[in-house]
Amino acid sequence: MNLNKVFLIGRVANVPEIQSTQSGRKVCKLSLATSRIWKGQDGSKKEETNFHNIILWERLAEIASSYATKGSLLLIEGRIQNRSWEDKEGKKRYTTEIIAENIQLGPKPNKAAGISDKPKKQKEEIDEELPVIDEDEIDIKDIPF
Repeated sequence: MNLNKVFLIGRVANVPEIQSTQSGRKVCKLSLATSRIWKGQDGSKKEETNFHNIILWERLAEIASSYATKGSLLLIEGRIQNRSWEDKEGKKRYTTEIIAENIQLGPKPNKAAGISDKPKKQKEEIDEELPVIDEDEIDIKDIPF
């Protein structure tokens, strides 16, 4: 049995670009930034950010190009794809991409400063960041598999 499945939650790192192929299929390319935070051996906070090339096709491409903006939170469900090609100088080039099969948009930021039809407490909850899970909080014995 084989499985090629990826789940990423991160921030859109560039303005999504939508294009059409020669056959008329819509494709959108964007970069997604994911960060990992941990404590180093000396106890200091460390952070590492990775950028992932995301490819969205047809309806997902339209949704991403219409609603995802630079900095917005996005969940991507998809698969990893490796490609290679020769550039203009004849050098072999390689890339790894995530082909999106499903997406979920994060909460929409309130762009109208100070204007909201929601109570202040609800607005603060919407703008809340995702929690960071410290590796020290996870005990391997608690994992059921």
